[in-house]
This record gives sequence, structure tokens and C-alpha cells, in this order.
Amino acid sequence: MRHGTWEPQPAKRWEDAFLSGNGRHGAMVFGDPADERVVVTHHTLVRPNGSEAIAPPALAAGLHALQTALLAGDTRAAEDFGAQYPHVWVQPFHPAFQVRMRRSGAGDEPGYRRQVDFTTGQVRAGDGGWRSDVFVSRTDDVIVHRVSGRPGGLSAEIRLDERLPGLPDGLCFSRSVVCESGGRRGTRAVLSLRTEYGNGRTAFTGTTLVAVPDGRADTAGDSLRVTGASAILLLTRVERHPAGSDPGGAHTAALRALLESAPAGLDGAVAPGPEDATELVFSRLLDRHLPAHRDAYLRAELTLTTDPAERELPGSKLLRRPDSPALVERLFAAGRYHLLSSSGMLPPRLTGLWTGDWDTAWSGAFTTNANLNLQVSSAVAGALPEVSRAHAELVRGQLAHWRDNAREIFGARGIVAPSHTDGESGHTRHFERAYPLHLWTAGADWLLHPLVDELLTGGRPGPWLPLALVEAAQFYEDFLVSRGPGVPVAVVPSYSPENRPANASWGTVDATMDIAAARHALTTAADFRPDHPSAPHWRALAARLPPYRVNEDGALAEWAGPELEDTYDHRHISHLYPVWPLDEINPYDTPALATAAHRALELRGTENDSAHGRLHTALVAARLRDRELAGRALHHVLHGDYFHDSLMSAHYPGRDVYNADAAHALPAVLIECLVQSSPDRLVLLPSVPRECAEGTLRGIRTRFGARLDLRWSGEHATAVLWPSSDRTIDVVAGSDRYRLSLVADQEHVLSVPGRK
Repeated sequence: MRHGTWEPQPAKRWEDAFLSGNGRHGAMVFGDPADERVVVTHHTLVRPNGSEAIAPPALAAGLHALQTALLAGDTRAAEDFGAQYPHVWVQPFHPAFQVRMRRSGAGDEPGYRRQVDFTTGQVRAGDGGWRSDVFVSRTDDVIVHRVSGRPGGLSAEIRLDERLPGLPDGLCFSRSVVCESGGRRGTRAVLSLRTEYGNGRTAFTGTTLVAVPDGRADTAGDSLRVTGASAILLLTRVERHPAGSDPGGAHTAALRALLESAPAGLDGAVAPGPEDATELVFSRLLDRHLPAHRDAYLRAELTLTTDPAERELPGSKLLRRPDSPALVERLFAAGRYHLLSSSGMLPPRLTGLWTGDWDTAWSGAFTTNANLNLQVSSAVAGALPEVSRAHAELVRGQLAHWRDNAREIFGARGIVAPSHTDGESGHTRHFERAYPLHLWTAGADWLLHPLVDELLTGGRPGPWLPLALVEAAQFYEDFLVSRGPGVPVAVVPSYSPENRPANASWGTVDATMDIAAARHALTTAADFRPDHPSAPHWRALAARLPPYRVNEDGALAEWAGPELEDTYDHRHISHLYPVWPLDEINPYDTPALATAAHRALELRGTENDSAHGRLHTALVAARLRDRELAGRALHHVLHGDYFHDSLMSAHYPGRDVYNADAAHALPAVLIECLVQSSPDRLVLLPSVPRECAEGTLRGIRTRFGARLDLRWSGEHATAVLWPSSDRTIDVVAGSDRYRLSLVADQEHVLSVPGRK
């Protein structure tokens, strides 16, 4: 399956459940004929833990003293800066409940298959006598679940069940089951589960409308018992809300409205057959959903030359063939599918939009010093503006809190992004001595950068973006410290996530990432707002930042000061930020620095083998045109047992800790290995992985505003460009480099040597 995956058995673990989502609601489908479970999630479901009202630490009054001490050489001066504030985790993301359907009389019937269709978002499971179909509608914002069986042979108990791993104490659950007999309409029932968090301020309510067009349905305690039915249709929504409100009635009315104009047996119209009634409602809702999902998913596609038989293998078996191009092809497709499905009102969390555990690792947060940034890295080139819009929603919704961070911690105008957020608060509050993330100032630039790229491709992140770029520059205008005439300004305090020098503490001066972010923020604001009165000053200030340092090993140093020694064995490669994503250091314009960056990448260890570290390495290596190093990083992920049967990934090898980093970043790695672009450059086949020896890549967006299709083999490659405006760019293909003039709306075909 090029656009899906399948398994010959139900999921035994929630990590292996197939996924569907619309960027708000998520569904995890087990596909068990005897005990079907659909775990329901929603982006807003974060459990209050006392952190939600915590403001950023008020540290600005002590900032000057800290800066003076650090500049005087006190390498441990930052350890006590903010020590009076506790380390606070953001509100943890959690599941709502599972819609559980235990079926009586279910036996082992032949022909079982569980599959997910990436083009539709539909998860299907079935055997000879039973079938389950689930999707999450992008149009109607509802989880749609239809179960069918032999005529009159479907009997089941349905319950909304919160009992999932890690269920905490202190929650209060109330539920109801209400049945209505509708004659020709069959039976409808409403199952409701309300959960009070215990803080007296917030709750969430889930509602499932069940339509049973034939057979019998009765309440059985807190469950619904269905007997003798041919089909069952379930529509589910969840809402987090103030504790004093009750959205249950509105949920029910909205779900009932989705059945309007439905065929017979559900709304009293002239009846076809009972099973057909639910099928027609299901199909109508699916038809409304498809254009929004399918058109987005199919914009870009990777097709590799591979054994057709391997394409048809179950995902679990294909994962055991890590050198197969069919696996790379399927993981590219799955990554795009999961990224799109988890992006809507917010971008993906550490777990995307899904979790089957109330105790989600690292709170299921948005971690912005690498993880979120890597996850959305294919949105621009991979033609998913929906993901960019979701990312923009997170950023735009938190700008007021980012201003608070700048003012309270640094006494500055402008914006400073937190390293962790639950999607609600953007205040900095997650830090400690060993992770002084409150000292990190590069986050706003990194989070704004993909939105700038979206604008360069022709997308429209929103009119607020140039204003946010100005605020990022204003922060550095206030924050950077002058050390005197003719001397570079200092970034102090400074922090390189999540590393420290070998001979100093974590809080330092002039981390390379912070220098790069400051320079990029200042020059980008000046580029986008050249009419701003401060634009000349921003450019002059950027020119006064310290130069990057090459250390005694010939590597780009992680800190600009020669007194600070590098620590190489670490999962983060924050100091290579000017290589990827910024493209400030590259082999074409800054070859000496590119060589030093390459040496730094060679020396870098892998620490604990986190997936994000491996794929971050691959992205940087691809920019530096090192096919072997990019290939080794990709090879390690493919061989390291990082992927569950669902094709969602894990944070560590051996499928340890459910985490979306690898799943969502892998498409970006493959795109960067095959095509790279900047506003004035196109690079073709810079770092082709061995698993991608021959194939096609379709629908890629470039940062000079053209769409690109690429076909390549070992001997030859053809790229077709469709530019949206007149442009002159450099084309780099192997050792060839030439200028190319593009004419708007005209097809341009490039023939270049392949990469053996």
C-alpha cells in the first residue's frame, strides 16, 4: 500500500492502534471484533496541575548583575538566577476516554484485516462477519464510527470508558445513557461522560450519539446494550469547558443535526434497509470530509523504485525490512498523513494528537527547542500549508505571553518564547538549574522561521507575522549588551539547549545558536519591514554580533568564547542552527564555515539515541551535502526499531516512549536529501540516501515560489518547475552550478546528472 498500511490482527497495545484525526479530535482504533476500542483525544485536553496561572519569573531586576558577573568570567554566576522559582511542568495532555464496544457472539472468523487509508483518513477493520469503519471529519469536526455485521447478528455493549493507563486520582466522573425509541427511526441513544478536573474551574464533556436502525437498544447501567442489529453508527465529540457550563445539550443537538436529511430508519424518511441507512449517513459525512483531507494529503508524494510485493506487506513485516525502499516510501506517506491529521487548531504535540495514557511522557507538551521545530519541518517544502497555519495559530495565540517573558525575565520589549508549552500558556515556567531554559532567547526566531518560509513559498501565514518579526528584533535591540566601541555586542546570559560547556555551567555568554538567532531576527525584521525607523539600526546591530568560532578541533564551536570547551556527546545540535534551518552557513556561500560545521557534526555523539537527535543530524548533514552522514543517521532510525505497527514513532530505540518526532520529521529529511531551496537557489540531489536510488518526488514547494516535480535515477534526473513569478536563481546539481531565469506560469524542465 503506497498510501496506507495494514495489519492481519487487531492492536494489542494502544501504541499500535491506527490513527485518524482532524487537527482537533483524534481517534486511536484497535480494530478488535470482540472488544472494539476507539480512544478519543482532543488538542485542548490538558489536565490542570497548578501551573496554568503561573506567570514568568520576575528576574529582570537582577539581570544586570548577572550579565556583569558572566562577562567578568564567573562561569557559575547563572546557577542561582531564578533558583527561588520551582521547576514546573506544563499541564499534561491526556486522552478523553475510549468508546468501547464489547460484542457478544464474536468468534474467530476468517479474513481479518485492519488498515488505514492515508488518502481518506479512514481506519477499517473487519473479518467475515463484522466490519468497523472510523474517520475524524475535518469538515464536521466529529468522530464517525460505523460497525456492521450480518443482518440481525450484531449484539454489543457500548460504554464510554475512562479507564486507561495512568488514570490519576482526583478526577470526578459522571455519566448518563439516554435511549429514545423512534419507530421507523430505529433507536437513538446518547452516551455522555463529564469529567471534573478537581480544580473547580475546568471540566470536559464527551458525547456519543448512537443510531441503531434495527434490533433493540436498552440502557444497562452506564452502558448501552444493543441486540439483533445489522449496523450501529456512533458520532462522538469532546469539549473542554468551564466547570460551570454544560455543553452536553449543544453536543447532542449538533450530532443530531448531522443525521438530518439522512435516509430512512434514522430520520423517518422512506427507508432503504437498516444497514444501508447507516452506510448512507457514513458515506455522506465521509464525502464532505474528503476534499479537505484528500486534497491536502495528495499534494506531495514520494514514489521509489521497489519490489511491488514489498509494497503489499503489513507494516509490521515491512518494518523488519529496514533497507527496503518500500519502507521508506510508506514512512514518508505515513509521516505526511499523521502530520496533517494532528495539525489544525494547534500543530502536533510530542505525541502528535494522540495518547492512550493519562501519564503522557514529558506532559505531551509542545517542546520548542527542537521537537516541534523538527516535526513541522516538512510543512513548507512538503506542501502542507494546513500545518503551517496550525503552527501559526500556536504562535499568534501566545504572543502576549511571549511579551510577558521578555519584560519579566529580561526587562526588554519584544518577545521571548518558552521552551515548553501546553498549548494554552506561553509563559516561561519550565526550567531548573540543569536545564536553565528561562535563559534561552532563540525560541521566537526558530518558531517564526517556518512561517517566514511559508510566506516565501506564496503562503499567507497572516498579517500579524511582520509585526511579530519586528517584536523579535526589538527584544534583541534591548537585550544585547555593549562591551565597548569596536567590540562585538554580547548575548548574555546565553544557553545552548540542552548542553553545557565541559568547563563551565549551563548559563554562559554567546552560545552559537543565540548569536545566529539574534542575527537572523534582526536582519529578517529589517528585510520584511525596510520602512521601519529602526531597520538600519537592526542591520548595524546584527553586524556587531560576535563571529562564529572554529575551535582547535576544526569544528564550529558551540560557544563563541575561546575559554569555553565543547561537549560533544549530546543529542542536541543547537549550534548548527545557522546550517539548518537558517541556511546562513552553507557549502556555496560560506565554504570555510561549512567545513567547520561539518567537522562539528562528525564529532557529535548521539548520547541517548533519541530519534530527534538522529533526524536533526540527518537534516544538517543533508544541507552540508554529506550523503554518508545523512544516510547513517537515517539508517540508524530505520534499523533501530523506532516505529510502532501504527507507523507512529518512539523517542528511543526499541519502541520506547510514544513520540511523533521521527514519524513527522522523516519526510523533511527525505525531501532535504533530494531537493533544497532558498529564495535564490535550487539544489538538486544533494545527499541521496541509498534507499532512494531511483524514484519520483512530486508537488514540492520551493522558497522562491515555484512548485517542483523531480524524477531521478543513478544516471539522470529531470526536474520540472512551475514558478509563480519571474525569478532568477542559482541551480546546483552535483558539480554543476548555473543561473536560471524563470518566467511566471511557464513550465521549466531541467535535465541534470543523477547521483550514483
